[in-house]
Amino acid sequence: MNVSTRGIGASFGGKGLRYSVNSRGQTRTTVGIPGTGMYYTKSRTYHSSAYQRRNQLLKEQRQAQKLEEIKQNQLEVELFKNKCEMIKSIHKECETPINWEEIRNSPPPFHYGQIGPNERNAVDLLENYKPGFFSKLFNQVEKKRQALQEKIRKAHDEDLQTHREWKELVQTADLVLRGDHETYLKVIEEYAPFDDISEFGSGFEIFTCEEDSGILEVEFEVKSESVIPNEVKSLTKTGKLSVKPMTKTMYYDLQQDYVCSCAIRIARDLFALLPLHTVLVHAADNQLNPATGYNEQVTLLSVKFDRTTLNNLNVDLIDCSDSMTNFPHNMKFLKTKGLQRVERIQLS
Repeated sequence: MNVSTRGIGASFGGKGLRYSVNSRGQTRTTVGIPGTGMYYTKSRTYHSSAYQRRNQLLKEQRQAQKLEEIKQNQLEVELFKNKCEMIKSIHKECETPINWEEIRNSPPPFHYGQIGPNERNAVDLLENYKPGFFSKLFNQVEKKRQALQEKIRKAHDEDLQTHREWKELVQTADLVLRGDHETYLKVIEEYAPFDDISEFGSGFEIFTCEEDSGILEVEFEVKSESVIPNEVKSLTKTGKLSVKPMTKTMYYDLQQDYVCSCAIRIARDLFALLPLHTVLVHAADNQLNPATGYNEQVTLLSVKFDRTTLNNLNVDLIDCSDSMTNFPHNMKFLKTKGLQRVERIQLS
């Protein structure tokens, strides 16, 4: 029995006489005289159109399977490259800035106690309703009027809900501008700006500053092992998938870029959502302590962002790791060991 990339075949017989057949429908008979080196081979060729067509279809099937395998391999490589690119470009995404002052000063959708816009439209429909011939003929006039009355009631409720939402938003804007920490946390929970980073497995904890409402402190749990790939995927010249262990330098470069990119993203989102002037970000991860033999959580990056400097950066073109030099920060990076433990920046 022979199994190869071209198919499956079987041979029967001994040294003097052998008969072979393969999955492509080809047969071969070999007759020889042992010890002489003389032999005679006859291959069978099918002449009917059905057999010839079958062989052609099997050949096309093998080619299609090979193309499908190459396509799947290309997709695997593209997914790998895309993940690496995402890891380094998280800082380019950001929430749309909120103008809380404009919201606080926004006029109501209508004055409470007066008829709202939705109800006004519904009333106009009822007042302008003129029964048609068939409505009168089939006694549908009263039913139609009742339906329009129901629309007025629903429109009234919708207007009240709109007014309540406006009032709540204005109150929220007022509390935000007053520096209410509880409202800060509610806004962050409502907008959930870090959801896409959380999909990588990373976690966050946010702290307020009692002395200054314009400062927030964020602890960011990196979880490198679940984020940074440890294998490199590429295509060979024949389209096969090549999977090799990622080098330490490449792994640690990705780790540093990911940590710094997330730190910038966290600060950008918080500046967009809240009237802050300073955001402290501390990135932490588990590392082996050689003295104890156990993993423990250590700070890998501590950076103090200010709104003005961060807003002046061209975030689409910066190298997120190099950009840390624009801010007070603690970061120690070794090419073959990655980010090392550092002290956290303290608020003065």
